Amino acid sequence: MQVKTLSGIKLSIDKKESELVKIAQKQLGKTPSYFAIRKKSLDARDKGNLHYIYTIEFSDGAPEAKPPLEKLPEGKLPKKPVLIIGSGPAGLFCALRLLERGIPSIVIERGPCVEERAKKIDVFCKEKRLDVNGNVQFGEGGAGTFSDGKLNTQTHSLYNRDVLETFVRFGAPQEILWLQKPHIGSDNLRSVVRNMREYLRESGGQVRFDTLLKDICVKDGVLQKALIADLKNGEEAWIEPSAMVLAVGHSARDTFEMLLARGVEMTQKEFAIGVRIEHLQSAIGLAQYGKAYTRLPAADYKLVSHAHERSAFTFCMCPGGVVMPAASEEEGVVSNGMSNYARDERNANAALIAQVKQSDFGGEHPLAGVEFQRRIERAAFVAGGGDYSAPVQTLGDFLRGRCSDRFGEVLPSYAAGTSFADLNGVLPSVVCDSLKASALDMDRRLKGFANPDAVLTGVETRTSSPVRIQRDEQLQSVSAKGLFPCGEGAGYAGGITSAAADGLRVAEKIYSILC
Repeated sequence: MQVKTLSGIKLSIDKKESELVKIAQKQLGKTPSYFAIRKKSLDARDKGNLHYIYTIEFSDGAPEAKPPLEKLPEGKLPKKPVLIIGSGPAGLFCALRLLERGIPSIVIERGPCVEERAKKIDVFCKEKRLDVNGNVQFGEGGAGTFSDGKLNTQTHSLYNRDVLETFVRFGAPQEILWLQKPHIGSDNLRSVVRNMREYLRESGGQVRFDTLLKDICVKDGVLQKALIADLKNGEEAWIEPSAMVLAVGHSARDTFEMLLARGVEMTQKEFAIGVRIEHLQSAIGLAQYGKAYTRLPAADYKLVSHAHERSAFTFCMCPGGVVMPAASEEEGVVSNGMSNYARDERNANAALIAQVKQSDFGGEHPLAGVEFQRRIERAAFVAGGGDYSAPVQTLGDFLRGRCSDRFGEVLPSYAAGTSFADLNGVLPSVVCDSLKASALDMDRRLKGFANPDAVLTGVETRTSSPVRIQRDEQLQSVSAKGLFPCGEGAGYAGGITSAAADGLRVAEKIYSILC
């Protein structure tokens, strides 16, 4: 059976996708037995001629089924399980691929299951009671679970398609397979990770929540065992795994400290910091699509500016979303963005951030970047009033360097409360200068971006990991054979898709080593 592909097909935004089947039918001379959309993107360069561009596949026969992965022969199965630390995308996808290869694993997660995690976040927003192990950063699904569920990535991993197909298999919308900018939405993502967990357990794997990696033992450059602690009953136990996958997130600061104390080599890694900026979603739609925005999905944007010596850019843009309280340590304020699948909230928000350098960290220690983040988060806590309220300021007042005393057309969506403050006194001056120059510069490409009524919520500090845990060509720690640093927390990914892909990559490496 020969599958035909057609690219560059244009359809008006008012046309139905059933027109694509008619195009395939005309090419074949009959109704195709197999038809699939492979790519869909919106061309909004001419607001008077908005249209989608498609790539389609079709044939007069059924496509060949994807062959199953070869499993590790029973005689080569490790006597001890693989221990996976963290149930974010890297950890979950690593566990799933190992299972497909016939290799058992134990996944431990310091936070709660996603259902309990959502309740803890709700309590924090309403009552300002922070659970340091169950929050936007920690818990089943990782930090991305309470984001927009974006799946677009700038990496070109061979595993990216596997990631999308796996998400669909566990309940994500099928359209993520062809959309140029796929997203699941936080509401859908919670169901998807729950389905993954149940599948792992039903298939013989273990997933343990409220369980912390407390210590490791390394002897002669080889990982010997790991100490795990049950945070509910206080029990501790040493486990001797065949391999340990370190798939912690970028906020596992105590784990970084423990690993460093045990001689695991890590280095500083640069990242970016700034604020969340909110506009009316309707204003973003009008600027991007013109009056037709009401007939289109919620508009997004991605902007970069080199107007200052420190480049700035927007990150993790959440159309029709909210700004989330994302603290994971006491007496610190952190902001993040989240959208549900419908993207139907009043505001749009994005991180507006500037690059920070190792020279800004104030030292050569591998964890100096962590301390740099912590200082800013604590300054935001104080500026917000010391009760986890976030410091906020209108963009107009931020540019003038004065504390706001009222909002304009944009109201903040941060659920744990806000307090007016001058963010110029919270963030480093070089970051503030970059954000000011960049906001005005970005306004030239997105009309209304520098609206004085736009709301800035501080602070966005957890954009990526502040460390990189060094690994070799076998993806093992250069300091501890048998330890596989993986995903975003270890410094090898940036976002859901790249973290999941790295989890698959590490699983395949473990499989090849065992073979």
